[in-house]
Amino acid sequence: MAMAARVPAADVNLYPSSPFAASLCHRPGDAALHAPPRVPSRTPRRLEESNRIICRAAEEQGAGGARRTRREPLRRGAVSARLPVPDHIPRPPYVGADAIPDVCPDRQVHDGESIMRMLDACELAARVLQYAGTLVKPAVTTDEIDRAAHQMIVDAGAYPSPLGYGGFPKSVCTSVNECTCHGIPDSRELQDGDIINIDVTVYLNGYHGDTSRTYLCGDVDEPTKQLVKVTEECMMRGISACRHGASFKEIGQRISEHAEKYGYGIDPFVGHGIGRIFHCEPIIWSTYDYEPGFMVAGQTFTIEPTLSMGSTKCVLWDDGWTAVAADGSLSAQFEHTVLVTRDGVEILTGCP
Repeated sequence: MAMAARVPAADVNLYPSSPFAASLCHRPGDAALHAPPRVPSRTPRRLEESNRIICRAAEEQGAGGARRTRREPLRRGAVSARLPVPDHIPRPPYVGADAIPDVCPDRQVHDGESIMRMLDACELAARVLQYAGTLVKPAVTTDEIDRAAHQMIVDAGAYPSPLGYGGFPKSVCTSVNECTCHGIPDSRELQDGDIINIDVTVYLNGYHGDTSRTYLCGDVDEPTKQLVKVTEECMMRGISACRHGASFKEIGQRISEHAEKYGYGIDPFVGHGIGRIFHCEPIIWSTYDYEPGFMVAGQTFTIEPTLSMGSTKCVLWDDGWTAVAADGSLSAQFEHTVLVTRDGVEILTGCP
């Protein structure tokens, strides 16, 4: 992915039927477009502070907007045929089923052998992502990036986890500019000044490794560079909260505090447990105070904040996957798979 699991912020006990369900996005033609519910603040002071930050971000989008490169709205291109995977490569259990699996309620805790298998999968995902990032240039299509990543994955004897997940037609996700997540690679050429999140998940020896990064394409303006930089910082701050016995809530708190300093909105997509199963508990929030419980050494999960320069409302394209900002605001996302240890945390998808 990493393909971020989607959970309504209004009620942590009411998960959608699938981790990718965009129930809070609205399709074109809906009578009204409502914002995904924001995570409520714990104190009036926090609520007032958040409102001031949202207003400041809106002002920067308006009066200061001239400092940013003007972009045409994102348009879909042609989607090519699904790429083949050699028969000898093992498939995840969901391949071949049209339905998207529910988020598994089990929290996976690994022993020494399974940690090594996780590390192998995560290192491959990191290498593929690093290679895919070198292809980000003006005039390159996202389909070309997908094709190159696909080939590198199958050459390593692994399966591209997104391919066939609930009908997803490609091997990686490529989310350009105002695409919040789950962009489908197509024939659109990248343009000078674009940003693109490439989300890679591989299935190797029975385990998934999941990572993503937002890349700059050509000459990108300074406000957009700052969005990308702060999003990566938010991810690292969330990771720094991880250790045996720590509360899951601390991850979202650290991410939110840093994002709010810059007036960015946090899109309502979440991280997830991962291992033998692509998406499972715990749900990893990038906002305040939701996921109950405490981390345990041996757990693996993703931390993947998505920040927006404007509204966190989104529209779901009729392909059922592509979520784009309703107001055209740029979004950036970073993701790592991490392992909780007795004395801290290990990033499994760091560059080898």
